[in-house]
Amino acid sequence: MSDELKHECGIALIRLLKPLEFYKQKYGSAFYGVNKMYLMMEKQHNRGQDGAGFASIKLNTRPGERYISRVRSVAQQPIQDVFSQINQRISQEFLNHPEYLDDVTAQKRYIPYVGEVLLGHVRYGTFGKNSVESVHPFIRQNNWMHRNLIVAGNFNMTNVTELFNNLVDLGQHPKEKADTITIMEKIGHFLDDAVAKIYKDLKNEGYSKNECSPLIAKRLNIAKILKRSSKNWDGGYAMAGLIGHGDSFVLRDPAGIRPAFYYQDDEIVVVASERPVIQTVFNVPFEDVHELPSGHAIITKKSGKTKIHQVLKPLERKACSFERIYFSRGSDAEIYQERKKLGSLLMPKVLEAINDDTKNTVFSYIPNTAETSFYGMIESVEDFLNAQKTKAILKGKRALSEEKVTSILSERPRIEKIAIKDAKLRTFITEDSSRDDLVAHVYDVTYGVIKPTDNLVIIDDSIVRGTTLKKSIIKMLDRLHPKKIVVVSSAPQIRYPDCYGIDMANLEGLIAFRAMLELLKENDKYHLIDEIYHKCKAQTELEDSVVKNFVKDLYSEFSDEEISDKISELICDDDIKAEVKTIFQSVENLHLACPNNLGDWYFTGNYPTVGGNRVVNKAFINFYEGNKERAY
Repeated sequence: MSDELKHECGIALIRLLKPLEFYKQKYGSAFYGVNKMYLMMEKQHNRGQDGAGFASIKLNTRPGERYISRVRSVAQQPIQDVFSQINQRISQEFLNHPEYLDDVTAQKRYIPYVGEVLLGHVRYGTFGKNSVESVHPFIRQNNWMHRNLIVAGNFNMTNVTELFNNLVDLGQHPKEKADTITIMEKIGHFLDDAVAKIYKDLKNEGYSKNECSPLIAKRLNIAKILKRSSKNWDGGYAMAGLIGHGDSFVLRDPAGIRPAFYYQDDEIVVVASERPVIQTVFNVPFEDVHELPSGHAIITKKSGKTKIHQVLKPLERKACSFERIYFSRGSDAEIYQERKKLGSLLMPKVLEAINDDTKNTVFSYIPNTAETSFYGMIESVEDFLNAQKTKAILKGKRALSEEKVTSILSERPRIEKIAIKDAKLRTFITEDSSRDDLVAHVYDVTYGVIKPTDNLVIIDDSIVRGTTLKKSIIKMLDRLHPKKIVVVSSAPQIRYPDCYGIDMANLEGLIAFRAMLELLKENDKYHLIDEIYHKCKAQTELEDSVVKNFVKDLYSEFSDEEISDKISELICDDDIKAEVKTIFQSVENLHLACPNNLGDWYFTGNYPTVGGNRVVNKAFINFYEGNKERAY
C-alpha cells in the first residue's frame, strides 16, 4: 500500500494439553510453547510493529510460587526484544543453576515464562499513547488465583464512553478510559461476581475456605461471564483472555469483523488472527485449521476440556474485506486466490483506459502487497491477448506465413518492475518542506524501459489518502515520460472512516472525501455540507440504533466515475506532463472476489454495528468544526 495504513493488532494463544515433560521428551525442550509462541508472533509481525507482549501461566503451582509472567516491549523490533528478554532470563537461570537443565520440574517451578498457557500480542499504536503501558497483554491482579485476569485483543469498540460509564455506575473507579482497560474491567467485574457467588454456594455446602479455591476454578462458567461482560459491546473484536488458575478463551464479535482461527489436537489448542500462521508453525493442513464462528468463544478449561460456545447471537456476517485486500498475509490459500481475482476483475476497465493497446502498454505494481493482484491482472491480459491471437490466426487461415504466425504468437504483456520501494525513510526533520522531500523519495523507478508512446499501468492494493501517490509515485513515474499513467486500485474508493480496528479515524484524510468536496464546490452544491452538518448534530443525543449515516447523501450526488476522475486530478501537481487516470474496483466485484468477507463499510458506509453510524457522523462533525480529535 503506497499510503501507510495501520492495522490494530494480532493475537496468538497456546494451551499445552500435556505435562511439560511430554514436550521435553518428544520435542527436546520444555520451552516448546515459548518457542512456538515466538514463531506465531513473528509470522504475524505484519499486524503490528509498534509493540509486542507475551504472558504465561503455570498450572498447579504451590502457594508462594510465581505462576504468572509477562514481558512487553515498544523497542524498534519489539518481538525480538520480548524474546531476547525471555531468553536472557532463562539463560541466566541455567547459568546460576545448571542442575535445572534436565529437570523439567525445577524449570517449571523456578524459571519464569515456562508455562502451559501462553498469550502473545503484536500491536500498532493507532489509539492512545504508544508507550509500554499501552501494550497488551494487560493484567488485572488479585491474591485469589481465579480472580487474576490477563487480556489481549484485536479490537476497537465504538462505544467506549458508554462502557466506561457503565463501570462507574457499577461503583468502579477505572484508572483509564482506554478501551482495553474498560473491557478488562468489565470482564473482571463479572468474573469477581461469579467467584463470589460460587464461593457463597460452596460455603453453604459445608466446604472450608481452603477447599473452595480449586472448586471455584472448576465451577466457573467462562461462557456465562463473557456473555454478561460483552452484552453492550459494540465493535469488532477477537478478545483473548487467561484466568489465573488456567482457563483461557478467545471471543469473536457477532458480525465476525475481526478474524480468529483455531486448531486443536491431543497435544495443543492454538488460536491466531491468521490461518497460515497456525498451518506453518504447527505443520498442519488447511482443512484442520478452523475459523472461529461469529459471536462464539473457544474456551479451554484448566482440565484441558475445550469447547466452542455461542456467547452472543451472530449478526449478518461482515468480516473485514481489508483483511483479504491487504492486512492478512497472502500465503493463505484463499486470500491468494482472492487477491488474484481482484486484479483480474479490473481488466475490462484497464483495457478500456488504454484502448486495448496492450502492445504500447507496460504493466507494473506498487510493492509489495499489490503483487498478487498484479498476477491476476496479467493473467487476464494474457487471456485477452490469446483471444486476439486466436482471432488473427483464424482470420488469416492458410494465407499466414510462418513468420506472421510467429509474430502473432510472440505478443505478450510487457511486464516491468517500475516502482521500487527503498528502505523505510524516517521523517526525522520536522519542517513540512523537508518532510515532503523525504516522502518524495520513498520510491524509486526503473529507467529506460518506457517509451514516450507507452501507457504505464500500475496497480496498488488501495488508495487511502493519496499522499504518497501525489508526493512521490506520480512524480517518479512521470520522469519516465509515458504518454499515460493509469493507477489501478484493487480496492474500491475508501469513503468512510473505520471504527473496528483500522487506523482511519477521520474523513478529511481520505482522498475520496476530498474529491467529493471539490465536486460539490465546482457544481455549486457546497451548501449541502451545512445541511448534512445540522442533520448529524441533530442526532448526537439519539440512541445509536436510530442514527443514520447522512454522509452517504453527499456521495450520492456524484457517480463513482466522477469521483475517480477528480481523484486523478488531486494526485497530480501542475507540472505532471502525462495524462493520469485512476481506476477503482467496484464494490460488486469486491464481493465477487471475496464472497466470505463482505464487510465493506469503509467503501459503502454500511456499518455492521449500530455504533458505526454515530462514528461517521461524529467524524463529519469534527471535519466541519475543524476538530482534530478522533471520532471514536
